[in-house]
Amino acid sequence: MHEPSTSSVPPSSGSNQITRDATAGNLNAFGHHITFGEAVRVWLRVAILSFGGPAGQIAVMHRILVDEKRWIGENRFLHALNYCMLLPGPEAMQLATYIGWLLHGVRGGLVAGCLFVLPGFLSIMALSVLYASFQEASFVQAIFFGIKAAVLAIVIEALLRIGKRALKTWPMYLIAAAAFVAIFAFDAPFPLIIAAAALVGFLGGHFDPARFLVIRARETTEDGESEPEAVLHTGGMAKAQPTWRGAVRTALIWGSIWAAPIIALILLVGPNHVFTELAVFFSKLAVVTFGGAYAVLAYMAQEAVQTHGWLAPGEMLDGLGMAETTPGPLIQVVQFVGFMGGYREADMLGPVASGIAASVIVTWVTFVPCFLWIFLGAPFIEKLRGVKLLTAALSAVTAAVVGVILNLAIWFALHVAFARLDEVRGYGARLLVPDFATIDVASVVIAAAALIAMLRFKIGMLLVLFVSALIGSLYYLAMMAGT
Repeated sequence: MHEPSTSSVPPSSGSNQITRDATAGNLNAFGHHITFGEAVRVWLRVAILSFGGPAGQIAVMHRILVDEKRWIGENRFLHALNYCMLLPGPEAMQLATYIGWLLHGVRGGLVAGCLFVLPGFLSIMALSVLYASFQEASFVQAIFFGIKAAVLAIVIEALLRIGKRALKTWPMYLIAAAAFVAIFAFDAPFPLIIAAAALVGFLGGHFDPARFLVIRARETTEDGESEPEAVLHTGGMAKAQPTWRGAVRTALIWGSIWAAPIIALILLVGPNHVFTELAVFFSKLAVVTFGGAYAVLAYMAQEAVQTHGWLAPGEMLDGLGMAETTPGPLIQVVQFVGFMGGYREADMLGPVASGIAASVIVTWVTFVPCFLWIFLGAPFIEKLRGVKLLTAALSAVTAAVVGVILNLAIWFALHVAFARLDEVRGYGARLLVPDFATIDVASVVIAAAALIAMLRFKIGMLLVLFVSALIGSLYYLAMMAGT
């Protein structure tokens, strides 16, 4: 397991705090002044605010880590994000793990990644118990009615913020547009989109570097002025020094941690027990979840409902709704699937206890591989950070990600604003067309108000979520009382 070596951050006129700490000599072993305790508090804040799926979660991290704390520079953030987008699994959680690793090594990565998952894990665990026990989620819908609308606003803000920084030249706009059309209209596989964007960026960096090197050596404002230095600014941290021996050691350690519970379950309860089946299935799913929960939802639902019978028809969407309206990765929906599978096929533990145990097993095999991908690959990615052709390729990937986020934003907007969507197919394309007679005016109004509050009046996300939840729940309960 590698820990990045660091060098001191030089003083910067743009950041008085960094200057004071650097000149005072209060730098730790990683070459910066950020204490581990301070990092833990910030990662917990990020985790609590991580609503809205990957787009909203990335926006939260960008706002806190790049804009507010200035712990990591824009270029560094995008470089890490691009790598995480290439990996299977939840990219936002892996991004948090990557940045945590940059700040405090393996320990920092573990804390950042685990805290990112914890609020969602606890929330979905509680909601799953209530859902399975009472089979009635109207009170949950009342609580999250307004939050869902506010989450839409968060996703749109994320799109605007990331797009502003990634789409700086006309080729980047074209790549983003192509990625959007490919996934929105033609259901193109996410890995194919990323691979194509990387190839285009690589070639573009060779023939026209001025337009493809969007992630530049140093961040600048729109006026051409240098932005204030970040603690982990573009040139201030010595490159990690990965070794193949260390990589093998990391792979063996984390591969063993991943596989140990599966082997134990096979030995203790047998290969046909529901716990073992869940562990094996979601371990395989963890390797192919490119593009997040939406990309694998259909396959997961088919296997969970038709093949294994863990869920009843329609319950997958209920689980996705839980994941969408609670903090943490959207792929956390697998926890709900695991809970229901354990609940329905309970043995001596009882339904609720079996559901909880299955939920823990599924969460483990889903998220442990994320640490493997980061701790194994991040040192090599850091070493390649200065390679111009790689930078151009990753710039193109970032542009493609903007198109993908636009697709997610539209998908989410349609499902929040309309109760019914029709599917139109032709010429190999598929489009979702809303039934305007089913528009939910209240959700649209709450979402618009939340977006204006954040963009125009710079109101904090937590306050926006709280007020939206309060207004939405009062409206929902009033509507329920009137029917």
